[in-house]
Amino acid sequence: MSRRSCYPSDLTDDEWALVEPLLQPAGGGGRPEKHPRRDTVDAVLDVVRTGCSWRQLPADFPPWQTVYWYSVRWKEQRVMLDALRQQVRQGEGRDAVPSAGVIDSQSVKAADTVSRDTRDYDAGKKVPGRKRFIVTDTLGLLITVTVCAANVQDRDGAKGALPGLYLTSPTCRYVFADAGFAGRLLDRAADTLRTTVSVVRKPADQKGFAVLPRRRVVERDPGLAHRAPPTRP
Repeated sequence: MSRRSCYPSDLTDDEWALVEPLLQPAGGGGRPEKHPRRDTVDAVLDVVRTGCSWRQLPADFPPWQTVYWYSVRWKEQRVMLDALRQQVRQGEGRDAVPSAGVIDSQSVKAADTVSRDTRDYDAGKKVPGRKRFIVTDTLGLLITVTVCAANVQDRDGAKGALPGLYLTSPTCRYVFADAGFAGRLLDRAADTLRTTVSVVRKPADQKGFAVLPRRRVVERDPGLAHRAPPTRP
């Protein structure tokens, strides 16, 4: 019997109806799943939403080892992310697969459970922790994420993010970026990855803050918004 839905991160019935057909069996055959798949998905969402460790999952979820095992394999399959993005794009009248993207970086504080070997201090943003390099399509829908220590410069972090884009989205060969990604990276991306990185610069006569075309797109990604974690009932 499935557990009673009681956490803010749980899928609604409508959301589950959309997600369920996209989830492939993670084990590739073998014995039937012991726990309801919806409970396992809700458990993964609880970890993502609250930031707790796998071992701190509430007791009414399946065992953390089971949840972690499924999480890793669903992540490797990428089926759900790609399919949902395609559905949204088609609903907006776009081609299912993107031909252009936007890259940006965000420094975020790291939890106490994060190893000190993988975190550092971003002196520019004054944030201790990690930096995530995110590539979205021009609608702000996630394509790929690369995570490293917060002290990594944008041009260096992009050296890992752009190959990830090249491998996961073979049609996306034009990427908008801010001035932090300028320099030799542009030539390297064109020569090695056949990807054009277009730097969107602030007009010389601009005064004060203004949203530039193809900028601030990553911040609009609903899955990466900075929100306070929910309080469990």
